Amino acid sequence: MCGDVFFNGTTSESGDKTMNRRTGNLTNYHSHCLYCDGRANMEDFVRFALSEGFTSYGFSSHAPLPFSTAWTMEWDLMDDYLSEFHRLKAKYAGQIELYIGLEIDYLNEESNPSMIRFRELPLDYRIGSVHLLYNDKGEVIDIDVPADKFRDIVDREFGGDLVRVVHLYYERLLKMIGLGGFDIVGHADKMHYNASCYRPGLLDEPWYDELVRTYFAEIARRGYQVEINTKAYHELGTFFPNERYFSYLYGLGVKVQVNSDSHYPERINNGRREALQALKKAGYTSVMELYGGEWKEIPIYYSRKECQNSFLE
Repeated sequence: MCGDVFFNGTTSESGDKTMNRRTGNLTNYHSHCLYCDGRANMEDFVRFALSEGFTSYGFSSHAPLPFSTAWTMEWDLMDDYLSEFHRLKAKYAGQIELYIGLEIDYLNEESNPSMIRFRELPLDYRIGSVHLLYNDKGEVIDIDVPADKFRDIVDREFGGDLVRVVHLYYERLLKMIGLGGFDIVGHADKMHYNASCYRPGLLDEPWYDELVRTYFAEIARRGYQVEINTKAYHELGTFFPNERYFSYLYGLGVKVQVNSDSHYPERINNGRREALQALKKAGYTSVMELYGGEWKEIPIYYSRKECQNSFLE
């Protein structure tokens, strides 16, 4: 049975039952509900995940920052966030495995995933991401915006110096990786789309390619997982990280998982099949999924028949 595919141990009884219902790699660990900037409550995501045949699902609200924003959770909601999760985990036990995490931003040396306050939270996993930069005035600038707004920000806040902005972004990612405190690198090179819109051909410039490869090599050295973020695939035709680096990540031995970064329940499965196909093309034969509270390396397959056939070969 599909429950036997785990490479690093046996499944729990509940994990076996969940795995027996598998119809493909239907898992997601990056999603946002009403506790941050998501557009539905936790239970709506769970119900939709069940309707789609998902067997393992995780919530990762944007973690609190030192200041209020429209897209991050506030600390005074953390207990409610955890309590609601545990209610749903109990309610849907035996139907789907549910997990709780946070997407934690690297802001600076004092606010990042390595903070004791984040480490002490009873979470199943943590995603480390960068959405923010500082301008020359020391002001926090959100650079996770549409391409047209990104262009305005680069021109207005950084004097049109895209190269500097790109370096600042990857420098912050490398600092985050160095400090640790998380399990998964979120949308690893998300700036690539906006930056290439600002400067077509950027991704083919040697300095940029070297910068990205150095960054991925450091991820591999420290043993983090990388998510293949499918959020923008249907709209923009790209994954984060860029598909051109999938084979490089494979060569480095980086473990990957496929996540939709969904803010709407109906989008939790967007781009998944395309991402799995791209990973197989790059050499990957497995992705990481959570079962029985442990990360498992699960073969890539698209249907129940493929899952069963993988054990007949």
